Amino acid sequence: MSATDVPKTWPEIFDVAVIGGGPSGAIAAERLVLAGRSVLLVDPCNRIKPCGGAIPSRALKDFSIPEDCLVARAYGARIIAPSGRAVEMRIGDIGFVGMVDRVTFDPYLRGRAIAAGAYFLEGRLDTLEQTADGMLDLTLSRGERHSIPARDTARARMVIGADGANSVVRRQMFAAHRRPTYVFAYHEIVETPDGCAPTAFAADRCDVVYDGRISPDFYGWVFPHGKQTSVGCGSGVKGHDLRQATAALRQASGLAGCRTIRREGAPLPLKPMRRWDNGRNVLLTGDAAGTVAPSSGEGIYYAMLSGRLCAEAVDACLATGRAAPLKQARRAFMRDHGRVFFILGVMQAVWYRSDRLREKFVSLCADPDVQRLTWESYLNKKISRRDPFAHLRVFLKDIRELFSHPASQK
Repeated sequence: MSATDVPKTWPEIFDVAVIGGGPSGAIAAERLVLAGRSVLLVDPCNRIKPCGGAIPSRALKDFSIPEDCLVARAYGARIIAPSGRAVEMRIGDIGFVGMVDRVTFDPYLRGRAIAAGAYFLEGRLDTLEQTADGMLDLTLSRGERHSIPARDTARARMVIGADGANSVVRRQMFAAHRRPTYVFAYHEIVETPDGCAPTAFAADRCDVVYDGRISPDFYGWVFPHGKQTSVGCGSGVKGHDLRQATAALRQASGLAGCRTIRREGAPLPLKPMRRWDNGRNVLLTGDAAGTVAPSSGEGIYYAMLSGRLCAEAVDACLATGRAAPLKQARRAFMRDHGRVFFILGVMQAVWYRSDRLREKFVSLCADPDVQRLTWESYLNKKISRRDPFAHLRVFLKDIRELFSHPASQK
């Protein structure tokens, strides 16, 4: 079945309807089908989320991602301060950062779910209503590419909301105040130039720019995608011109004259919601639940992981007839990654406040202990415990830098 097919006949009641076919929703749908559940997957297939596209090398193993899904590999990062000082952080022989392009990666994951047996509708959710008999009624609109616009309905025992930071599922089934905090992200995909000077751009390196002119509260990035490159930034400050900041970033990176392929913008949540379930039959995952790491903005791996955890929780709920297992998705996620999210949140709150502090932060990134612990934690998706004294050294260096005299600025 192709991603544009609409089944002529649907089950009278689906076990699960998954709204949103990005990495989180596609993984959840695939896992539930493989567990023997009837699944409806709904996605409009008409937009691409702005995303640097970075995933740790372990994601290939954890989610059976073939290497040909990668458009590039990065073996290090360059951290750039407001003064222009650049610090190289090479990964070494412990792994790499895989780069994916969401324009091809998301359809690949949806295709896996469809191949496993999920029903697919190219469209969007309009309404979601709880019925007296405990079911969920969905009204769905088909995508614009259908020659005759049509409206479909479906009924499901459970719904997983994987439909992004502006989740329709969350807005209709949760209180209005329950939403993640977020920044707004914007990027431009440009053609990667041939023969770029290595000081401006490198095809195997991610550039991360900490500069208040680019972002007063987050960062800018230049991430290689093989023949293409993602250049963008994020900010939660109203009035900050992300397009202008991205243009400045392209100029500084030697990419101003490269052809622009596409431009994308969207909210980027930076804190997991305190509750992902409605206590009955709805569960949120991915961006809808806020599973994007603070400070780094990393979201693809965490989206796929939360999708898998939500699939397991929903399967347990269907098997037992009890809603209690729904809580296990968030509990399992925060048990394994809550400490990392807390530390990254503190880092962002402390070091991203001013260019003076950003300058100090980049200085810290030159420290060998910081580099080793950063890469080990990122690639393994847990805080490295191999060398506890290294953490103490980093903590003491953090304190020293934070309270030292202001760094000189160029």
